[in-house]
Amino acid sequence: MNYTPNELKNISFSKSLVRGYNELEVDETFDKIIEDYSSLIHENMELKDKLNVLNEGMAHYKRIEESLQSTLLIAQQTAEEIKRNAYQKAENIYKEAELKAQKLIEGANEQVIRIRYEYEETRKKLQLYKSKAEAMLQSQMEMLKHSVELEDEIS
Repeated sequence: MNYTPNELKNISFSKSLVRGYNELEVDETFDKIIEDYSSLIHENMELKDKLNVLNEGMAHYKRIEESLQSTLLIAQQTAEEIKRNAYQKAENIYKEAELKAQKLIEGANEQVIRIRYEYEETRKKLQLYKSKAEAMLQSQMEMLKHSVELEDEIS
């Protein structure tokens, strides 16, 4: 059984006639025991209070640690997502640029084909014009020659 300091103060012993204890010595010993016991109880209460404060502090820091770990995990996930999105966006930009380049090349090729066609058409028209002009000049030369011959005959 654990005694409280008050219970220790109230303990009394029966006195023996033959070999009894010196009452003053017993009282002084009990007073010292009570004082030490009270001091130990007080120290134990202080230590329990400190332990509670430390446990509360540790719990607080444990919550902060969990929060930081959660925040770090979220930050890592967000960074990975941002990185994935950036790669996807870069890939989309690259594909879009390839499509635009392909369209530009196709447009340029079509323009080259159209210009070649126009060139060939213009060349054919020029040949036709030259042929007509040559034929007209030939005919004019023939008429001029015929006209000179007529004049020579008349004169």
